[in-house]
Amino acid sequence: MAAKFGVPPEGEKIRSLVEERLKQAVMEDGAKVTVDWRGEQKHLYVISMPVDMLYFNPDTHRIRAQRTLDADRNRTLEEEPWSEAAQEYLRHLLRCKPSNPSQTDPDFTTLQDELDDFGQKEPGIISPHGILVDGNTRCAAMRDLGIKDIRVGVLPADTSRRDINSVELSLQLRRDKRREYSYINRLIAVEDELADGRREEDVARDFNIKVRTLRQDRWVHQLIKEAIERSSSGDGVRLRLVDFEDHQEKLRELHRDHTTLAKTDPDAAEQLKESRLAMVVLNYPKTSVRLAEADFHSRYLDERLPEELRPAVQESAAVAIPGLDVAVPDATAAVKTTRALTDALLQAKAASQAGDRLGTAEAAEADRLIKTARKTFDVAVKMAGQNAQLQKRQIAVPERLTDAADYVNQCAAEFADAKSKRALDEDAFDDALLTLRASLVRLAKQAGRTFESPGDGVAWLLGATREG
Repeated sequence: MAAKFGVPPEGEKIRSLVEERLKQAVMEDGAKVTVDWRGEQKHLYVISMPVDMLYFNPDTHRIRAQRTLDADRNRTLEEEPWSEAAQEYLRHLLRCKPSNPSQTDPDFTTLQDELDDFGQKEPGIISPHGILVDGNTRCAAMRDLGIKDIRVGVLPADTSRRDINSVELSLQLRRDKRREYSYINRLIAVEDELADGRREEDVARDFNIKVRTLRQDRWVHQLIKEAIERSSSGDGVRLRLVDFEDHQEKLRELHRDHTTLAKTDPDAAEQLKESRLAMVVLNYPKTSVRLAEADFHSRYLDERLPEELRPAVQESAAVAIPGLDVAVPDATAAVKTTRALTDALLQAKAASQAGDRLGTAEAAEADRLIKTARKTFDVAVKMAGQNAQLQKRQIAVPERLTDAADYVNQCAAEFADAKSKRALDEDAFDDALLTLRASLVRLAKQAGRTFESPGDGVAWLLGATREG
């Protein structure tokens, strides 16, 4: 990361106006805003600046993922960040819904309404040359509303690019009413901080999360990047970061379950990961995604897959370790088969939403393939759900008895304590035992009708409740 942005075209003109207005603010001992500045608190004087004179921050994490959607405009943004085209692209993205940049973000509309009704409540922050550090979205909304001026605090004269990003991040992570970073942009912000040499513990503290959560999010971010690479079929069409924007909880659950299973069965963990990633691609809800266990593909999908979705027969192979006369097996055939289906769905999903980057026939075929996969998965999900309900019912009765035994054990301990303190209500205790006996009699009648050859436990229950 460069030490400085460089000065925007109107930077010196802006700096002169900023210095003039700062002098006036100091003379009047005007309003201030506090920011975290190089490890300490700094109080900045607030001035008023024309909204049309300021520059949107090309590095803002608020739209980091979304800016890559248009390769040509993103290239302009990287090469000429202060140009009219680049600044207009930033302004457009600041209005957009993170998960669907073709739509206006409802939060942006709400912000516009608040500004229109109540005016600006909190000041933004700018660099001395007029780069918006905090308040990019507010500035975009104010321009749309025709508001002429914005109140801003001004950072010191030696502000660097790193300072701008650090202040933006610290302000974003304050627990106030700022419009939050989207999920993917937050992941990118974490990686940027770590890439800058910061420790995981320090970044986690800044983001108000545990180190365990930070590592979980990094695993998810890597999974997303790998999925995007796997979605490419060689024609430049691939999935985008924003395609995973609405799947935060599904992917976090995937990490948790994958990590737990990998400790005892790495191959099963990989099969679980691939099946759930496929269901994320097909946009299943979280409650359905969690039904995909390690055997989901082999148990519910394999025999139902149409020929066009059925992966070619996969075989495990030995992989040589460089420098050693040793070969170890690669992924099992089951893992490879599950992964091949997920790859096909990733590529079909990318092609189905490629727009004019692919021919109409290719996009239509990919969309048809996704719909076919969805129908097949619907049946598999239904069967997995029915099996889960059956298992739940099968373990419910024994669990109830185990819970009852825990209560009886607790009762025995409290009985002894009450007896020693002469605090036992003997009549109430006797009545409770009769209630318990009546409940056991009802249970015994059900058990007696069910088991032709009762085991020891059922035999005890029948004997204990038999009328004398």
